[in-house]
Amino acid sequence: MTTTAPVHPVDEVPPVRQLAAFGLQHVLAMYAGAVAVPLIVGSAMKLSAADLAYLITADLLVCGIATLIQCIGFWRFGVRLPIMQGCTFAAVSPMVLIGTTGGGLPAIYGSVIVAGLAIMLLAPVFGKLLRFFPPLVTGTVILIIGLSLLPVAGNWAAGGVGAADFGEPKNLGLAAFVLLVVVGVQRFAPVFLSRIAVLTGIVVGLAVAIPFGFTDFDGVGDADWLGVSTPFHFGAPTFEFSAIVSMLVVALVTMTETTGDLIAVGEMTDRKVEPRSLADGLRADGLSTVLGGVFNTFPYTAYAQNVGLVGMTRVRSRWVVAAAGGILVLLGLLPKLGAVVAAVPAPVLGGAGLVMFGTVAASGLRTLAQVDFKGNNNLTVVAVSVAVGMLPVGVPAVYEKFPDWFQTVMNSGISAGCLTAIVLNLLFNHLPSKGGSVAPEAAVLAGGGAEETVEKSREEVV
Repeated sequence: MTTTAPVHPVDEVPPVRQLAAFGLQHVLAMYAGAVAVPLIVGSAMKLSAADLAYLITADLLVCGIATLIQCIGFWRFGVRLPIMQGCTFAAVSPMVLIGTTGGGLPAIYGSVIVAGLAIMLLAPVFGKLLRFFPPLVTGTVILIIGLSLLPVAGNWAAGGVGAADFGEPKNLGLAAFVLLVVVGVQRFAPVFLSRIAVLTGIVVGLAVAIPFGFTDFDGVGDADWLGVSTPFHFGAPTFEFSAIVSMLVVALVTMTETTGDLIAVGEMTDRKVEPRSLADGLRADGLSTVLGGVFNTFPYTAYAQNVGLVGMTRVRSRWVVAAAGGILVLLGLLPKLGAVVAAVPAPVLGGAGLVMFGTVAASGLRTLAQVDFKGNNNLTVVAVSVAVGMLPVGVPAVYEKFPDWFQTVMNSGISAGCLTAIVLNLLFNHLPSKGGSVAPEAAVLAGGGAEETVEKSREEVV
């Protein structure tokens, strides 16, 4: 008798009904963040309502395509893990500066295309740097990712940044209600429902929000049924040196963030990210960014909020996230559907976000629990890295007097904390100690020493 090899949970294909429900849950988790980037950039450039709507539908379309490339993959493109893709916030400030100082959208798209090509070229280099991401660094980065996202959920819970009723008790009450529904469903509901606890909480929250006047569906009637993004809709791209330089800095930041997200999902799904698969994932980021420049949108990266959803629901199939990518493509082609999803009020998303983002931080703590903190400086590595990563989150204007390139790197708490953790790990665990040699225990935990020891230690710890 022949026996078939067991399928890894990442490669399992759930039934269609579950695919649709799990996929929609991922879309709702990232939708607000996905549309925020085109809204911010378009509003800063004072674009018309029609152009703003065009930017949003183009963004959703390429989000879906980028997610499909990352999850399903082809040749050397795609990490083939449950990773949602979306526009990176690290690019917002540089793009607003480029767009409002005379370059306009063509200059933005020219720099985005060059940045995407650069990411594809640098992907193998970043893949070889994986040995500098031992559990000490990855656990710290995952913890910072979760902590840096919590203020986003807090702003949603209060009503959304800029809302006239920001901080009203009714907003926080609705968010708390959704949070209780999510926790209750996860604890008491049957297995299938517990895995869509976030979706259930959002649906129940939306049902409560409508009669209490939290939202309306007026925008659905005004939206078009069909909208197709055509290449270079706003004109042929222009390639300005200063714009390209600033976007290349953004590319390095997004590659660092994506590396942390890919390693986090690899640990959550029990499929360790190798140098080759990391390079494939980054290469997919680069291709998606080039497509963004061609189809009137922006640079793409892995979305950390969906990393938290994977950890919370324990649904590890990449085909679930691929289904979410398909839903995003539909939303990009059918603006009326996008308007329905956009009607979900911010407090509802905030209640669900608190659970998801907290799960990311807890996953980082779980990784750090496997690290030895006795008789070494590992505690200092974590402490300083978290402090540096949280600084721009707690004090957003802390670096506003610094040059633009410095702000691009350090205003992202994720990239700032990640770079700090890598440098401190090298300083304490790779460089010779006062006695002239690296301690064996430190070398193992830091990923130093022989390559075989590195791989063995990572496997044991993970």
